[in-house]
Amino acid sequence: MTPAARVQTAIEILDVIAASARDGGAPADAIFAEAMRARRYAGSKDRRAIRGLVYDAIRAVRSVPASGRAAMLALADTDPELAALFDGASYGPTAIGVDEARAETGLATPALIKLFDPLVTKPEHAAMLARAPLDLRANRLRSSRDELAMIFRDGEAINGLTDGWRLPGETAAVQNSAYAEGQFEVQDAASQYAAAALGAEAGQMVVDLCAGAGGKTLAIASATNDEAAILACDTNRARLQQLAPRAHRAGATAIETLLLNPGQERTMLADRMGKADRVIVDAPCSGSGTWRRSPELRWRSTPARLDRHVADQAKLMDIGAALVAPGGKLLYAVCSIIAREGRAQVDGFLTRHRGWTADTGYLHDGVGRAAGHGFLLTPKHDGCDGFFLARLTAPC
Repeated sequence: MTPAARVQTAIEILDVIAASARDGGAPADAIFAEAMRARRYAGSKDRRAIRGLVYDAIRAVRSVPASGRAAMLALADTDPELAALFDGASYGPTAIGVDEARAETGLATPALIKLFDPLVTKPEHAAMLARAPLDLRANRLRSSRDELAMIFRDGEAINGLTDGWRLPGETAAVQNSAYAEGQFEVQDAASQYAAAALGAEAGQMVVDLCAGAGGKTLAIASATNDEAAILACDTNRARLQQLAPRAHRAGATAIETLLLNPGQERTMLADRMGKADRVIVDAPCSGSGTWRRSPELRWRSTPARLDRHVADQAKLMDIGAALVAPGGKLLYAVCSIIAREGRAQVDGFLTRHRGWTADTGYLHDGVGRAAGHGFLLTPKHDGCDGFFLARLTAPC
């Protein structure tokens, strides 16, 4: 493909990504993969170049653009070589018109930025869109961080994590045989901090209420030497089904899964109510803390979607609280830097649940910053995804 043809292809893919963002459809990665399957004539260099153009445009544009061309033109305004490819050549984009509209650039819309936690000031913004490293978690049931350090020598330890090992973002770690052997999982440091903050111990009953594909479930199994009884729940069948093969690879045998029907969670969990020593609620959220990995989430953010997330989070926290035994602990976690999903959500919980108290001291020194009754992690301060954590203790 010619350079101009690559640009036109990127524009066409951006059109689909923008439409999907507006309609709540497939994520950008899935759309890009499908677009490449439909263009088998594109070689590996073409695919890398097109992917770079697509994601550079997504990172540059602050909200869903009117078109893929408008997004690419915004990028071309800062790249003369890219702008020169808009020359009307065969299979390439047409020439740039006089006063042709561009998408607006920046981190996010002013309205969305106003919703950030007060700790997320302007100096934090650039890191929120910077390309992320690749974080691994050593699985104690099969390996150790020292063993990972021998396999991946270009990595480094992650502050405050016994099992964390950080690699350059482009590392193809999962192609190493150690992955198939269950020696490690790919898991951002923020998620590792969350699993560790739960403080689960061997012999305890643990409920992961929003387990998804089980990343934190497996981290808890590893930390407890597979000696805690863990119930992993979710309402998404496809995601929860991924946990069983992952657990088998990891050597985790003490995990039970439960597919929940939305709206029937309390009924389906009735036999567990008031019995769990630890409950983790990694609630669905805006994903605003993960923009460096999924920058198109900025394009999906709307007031209505945020309202739905906030309502769901409160409901899930209340269900989680009902599961906790007297004196037990609930960890609330969201990969968000929006105050309504973080500190404000915990304020509401403590108002509704008298007698519950917020813990401190469950993160390593220097990790996170106090944010209300919880802690906020950010890419700039902590080198990980943006995450809010709050650990709460039930009255005895």
